[in-house]
Amino acid sequence: MIDSIGGTTTGGLTEALGSGGDDLGRDAFLKLLTAQLQYQDPLKPVENHQFIAELAQFSGLEQSVGINDRLDMLMTQTRGLANTEVVSLVGKQATVKGSIVSVDGTGVGTPVAFTLDADTETTQVSIRDQTGNVVRTIDIGARNDGLVQVTWDGRSDAGVVQPAGAYSVSVNARGPGDVPVGVSQEATGLVEAVSFDQGFPLLHLDSGISVPVSDLLRVETSQVGP
Repeated sequence: MIDSIGGTTTGGLTEALGSGGDDLGRDAFLKLLTAQLQYQDPLKPVENHQFIAELAQFSGLEQSVGINDRLDMLMTQTRGLANTEVVSLVGKQATVKGSIVSVDGTGVGTPVAFTLDADTETTQVSIRDQTGNVVRTIDIGARNDGLVQVTWDGRSDAGVVQPAGAYSVSVNARGPGDVPVGVSQEATGLVEAVSFDQGFPLLHLDSGISVPVSDLLRVETSQVGP
């Protein structure tokens, strides 16, 4: 009499499912069940309650597969709605985490914003060009903790209008006893495009920087442009 299949007894199918349930798929389950019925001892067929229990396990597996499919569909729909919301940011002024600002070369000022972790006694903002040279140093003195906003007029320390392009901003903040104070920097720009090829929404600003949407801090309520 044949009472085993590949080392798994017909009476131990449930045990095999229990020990490897995480890896056993629907097709493998059906193959095992079909082999069990084909090779069972006709004089000792599978007990009704055991067979029903195995069918119940298969039914539960089918339901789990269906639930997973529906969850995947729901996640896809939710992601699509979220992406639609992100695309609506195009053409709006956004403030993100970052240290890049841009000027248009006309001498028009551009905002510089950052957040201080504590009160400072001295606060100095340095503007560097793309080669790393400091073109402007702005000393704004003592500041309270929290959001700080200043304006760079797009000129060097000598008053020369700087070429259009992106510039990096660094902040040297010191508290009592010349102790360094933590700084979280921000950058503001017009959202020109949104891309999704990285697996997540990426905002592209006219300042030349690209940041994940998770770095978005604020969005202007009014749309910029005509």
